[in-house]
Amino acid sequence: MAAMNTFDERAAAWDTPQRRERARAVAEAIRASGVLVPTLRAIDLGAGTGLLGIELAGEVREIVLADPSDGMLKVARQKIASRGLLNVAAIRFDLLVDPPPEDPFDLVVSLLMLHHLPDTAAALSAIYRLLVPGGRLALADLDAEDGSFHDPDAEGIYYHGFEGTALADLARTVGFTEVTVGEATEIDREGRRYPVFLLWARRA
Repeated sequence: MAAMNTFDERAAAWDTPQRRERARAVAEAIRASGVLVPTLRAIDLGAGTGLLGIELAGEVREIVLADPSDGMLKVARQKIASRGLLNVAAIRFDLLVDPPPEDPFDLVVSLLMLHHLPDTAAALSAIYRLLVPGGRLALADLDAEDGSFHDPDAEGIYYHGFEGTALADLARTVGFTEVTVGEATEIDREGRRYPVFLLWARRA
């Protein structure tokens, strides 16, 4: 629970210009795929304050912001209320612990969540169960890096990014089809550039 408490404490100051721009870039990469249509029901996993999900809200029927951090959800709900976003909801949801919501989703999106989860295969399997047949996953995370991206005392970091081919193979192993990996954006941190990939996959 320490990692979640850390996120609770950081929530009020989470929406930095850099994080906003990162979410916009990933949203644009998702938008460019052409999958967004007004009938879609989507969920943003590890949504935090909703930076990615809110970016996409105007192009889908409904989007649920899901996160295990109460502090992050408080900020997300404030944004939903202040902007009058009637098709956006925020729920407390831990992908590896909680049962999936009753109604499955047409689209799952995620930004920099996967490396915070201890079991990648279990996470991908849980995501698979969230989708309707034919539903799509658009998951953005860090390319494999040397561990310098996070501060040494950062909590809840299980992986220093992912190697795209291996992650795609794992997605296929849990049942996904039409799996592709491309670059979504880059993060510039103290003069170093960290690529962020976007993994697309489809539930058969």
